[in-house]
Amino acid sequence: MRLKTSLLKEPKHKELVSCVGWTTADELYSCSDDHQIMKWNLLTSETTRVVKLPDDIYPIDLHWFPRSIGGKKQSHAEIFVLTSSDGKFHLISKLGRVEKSVEAHCGAVLAGRWNYEGTALVTVGEDGQVKIWSKSGMLRSTLAQQGTPVYSVAWGPDSEKVLYTSGKQLIIKPLQPNAKVLQWKAHDGLILKTDWNSVNDLILSAGEDCKYKVWDSYGRLLYSSQSHEYPITSVAWAGDGELFAVGSFHTLRLCDKTGWSYALEKPNTGSIFNIAWSIDGTQLAGACGNGHVIFAHVVEQRWEWKNFEITLIKRRTMEVHNVINDAVDLLEFRDRVIKASLNYGYLVVSTSLQCYVFSTKNWNTPLIFDLKEGTVSLILQAERHFLLVDGGGLYLYSYEGRLILSPKFPGMRTDILNAQTVSLSNDTLAVKDKADEKVIYIFEALSGKPLGDGKPLTHKTEIVEIALDQKGLTSERKIAFIDKNRDLYITSVKRFGKEQKIVKIGTMVQTLAWNDTSNILCGIQDTRFTVWYYPNTVYVDKDLLPKTLYEKDASGFSKNPQIVHFVGNQITIRRADGSLIHLNISPYPAILHEYVSSSKWEDAVRLCRFVKDQTMWACLAAMAVANKDMATAEIAYASIGEIDKVQYINSIKDLPSKESRMAHIMLFSGNTQEAETLLLQTGLIYQAIQVNINLYNWDRALELAVKHKTHVDTVLAYRQKFLEDFGKKETNKRFLQYAEGLEVDWDKIKAKIEMEIAKERERAAASPAVRASVTVQQ
Repeated sequence: MRLKTSLLKEPKHKELVSCVGWTTADELYSCSDDHQIMKWNLLTSETTRVVKLPDDIYPIDLHWFPRSIGGKKQSHAEIFVLTSSDGKFHLISKLGRVEKSVEAHCGAVLAGRWNYEGTALVTVGEDGQVKIWSKSGMLRSTLAQQGTPVYSVAWGPDSEKVLYTSGKQLIIKPLQPNAKVLQWKAHDGLILKTDWNSVNDLILSAGEDCKYKVWDSYGRLLYSSQSHEYPITSVAWAGDGELFAVGSFHTLRLCDKTGWSYALEKPNTGSIFNIAWSIDGTQLAGACGNGHVIFAHVVEQRWEWKNFEITLIKRRTMEVHNVINDAVDLLEFRDRVIKASLNYGYLVVSTSLQCYVFSTKNWNTPLIFDLKEGTVSLILQAERHFLLVDGGGLYLYSYEGRLILSPKFPGMRTDILNAQTVSLSNDTLAVKDKADEKVIYIFEALSGKPLGDGKPLTHKTEIVEIALDQKGLTSERKIAFIDKNRDLYITSVKRFGKEQKIVKIGTMVQTLAWNDTSNILCGIQDTRFTVWYYPNTVYVDKDLLPKTLYEKDASGFSKNPQIVHFVGNQITIRRADGSLIHLNISPYPAILHEYVSSSKWEDAVRLCRFVKDQTMWACLAAMAVANKDMATAEIAYASIGEIDKVQYINSIKDLPSKESRMAHIMLFSGNTQEAETLLLQTGLIYQAIQVNINLYNWDRALELAVKHKTHVDTVLAYRQKFLEDFGKKETNKRFLQYAEGLEVDWDKIKAKIEMEIAKERERAAASPAVRASVTVQQ
């Protein structure tokens, strides 16, 4: 990826340009110390003078009023705030009329910023004050006062906090009084510029120590650049939070959100004092010290999938390279490309007005449909459909271009969603809520109904990243998520009535990804690269989970690596310096998944015998139990030396009826409640009581016996034997009450038990019609 820059031969401004701002994706306003405000139209390449300001106004900062307010989009911005050296800020209309001038600070007003909703304006000045104003320019509050000038200010993503500079310090101050203020030393020199992105919640700072740095919102340093030759005079995030730009003397740099640099340009600009990204994030403008305005387009983004490599070579042209046969195709578009995504055999491209869907089998006939909004901020693909996200909402389309649905939930803000906070699979769509970070909304992809019992998934702490698995049955769809303590959890998406447990399967997890063809999860935890070959194991046999993992030392990946793709058995990891590493994992677990999903158990056993790997046997054991195939489970458990489990599986085989076998398989996975319910439903009261006795659930066993008026003596006999074995006395009042005047006669009890089992056998052998009704009940 690089920047394609353009400068006019002669500067249009006579003095230095101090600030620039976009109204639409193709129109820019610039202000200069020569008191002129100029309008640049990029489609016609014309530059016109909007207005000449009074001679005592030297502009310093400009910010257009936000375009989207309460979900309603204005077609373009109508008014901007201009801060100036005379201590005032001015609200100026698009035509250049000064609507209002407000005395704000002693000395110059160094920066002014609208919040995301457009309900408030913050200004900072040389007098060290941070002030909040209403939309119409009335003072609401003075947020902070200090002895040094405040050079830069930014709103937090939810407009409830303000970030500002104080010498070498950065300070985050919430608007609520008495809330905790976060302050830290960020640079060794004066901090000149700062920016805070609403999508990824990361902070940029630039200083006179000639460095730029990336921080998270808790003030932890994620990246610090090398020292440059000159102070860094400007930094700015692109809207979607994937890129940022850095400006310095004769220098313009394009960087990834993790800090490493894509491209460095050395234009003849003087210092770049201000950088503004256009609304769609495809280009930026810089205000230059020598009177120029520099424009730069982001080109040469690349997308890779299997054997295809696609590059955006010009704003409206892509080049497709098939590495197998070296075929090259050119794709031409009517408008400029804003976003693209390549996966599952399709390339989806959104331009400013349309969306194109190409199949990788045929590049000549794309499917084209018009977009309502235009500025798509995110494209996510699954095998059967894809999701477009823009400021107005979420839209799910099939690859034939049919709009399937557009889900809504209360307080939805789509402009701040990214690939970490939305996840899509063939039948499910999951969205992390911004208003309450502990909540994930889960929708059925085809009907748009909330899944499960209609309540969203709630976790005990804030969630950072979510991911749905891509394969398998809808009823077994799983979602993995990382919370803010960097713990990795997994849970089932369909949760009816019974709360399916949210199970923790990893700690200190930096990044995660599901495989595209089988439900294998990979992640980087602490210094280990881990692959969970069968994450569902936690619901089947938790002790088996460590045996189903593949771990590899990841200390060579440097700090904060990110997983980019997990396609087939190849994993692509992006290191902190931007280099890509390709890892291959064993292809066998994926083949095993395939066999099991089509119930080829003999083939699965054969494969494990051929590979002779403990991990494979452990996965097969868990898969077999999950699919209730006990014969295979027995072979697999024997191969990993879990003798106790083999014995238990053998004892299950000897049970008299299908129902009690089912119940014991449930017990095997630790679902005692369901096992008991199943036995009671099918009328096997004795088996239910015996299950509780075996688990030492004495109270429940007695309760069942008394309720169904049967086997009270059996329960008491086992309880007595248990107490005698441990040399204890009976202290439980209920047991004492029933034991009064009841003689324990083991012969009688044994006979009774044998009779129950015989009865159950007869019942199981009885006409299939009876059994069919039983299965329906379960």
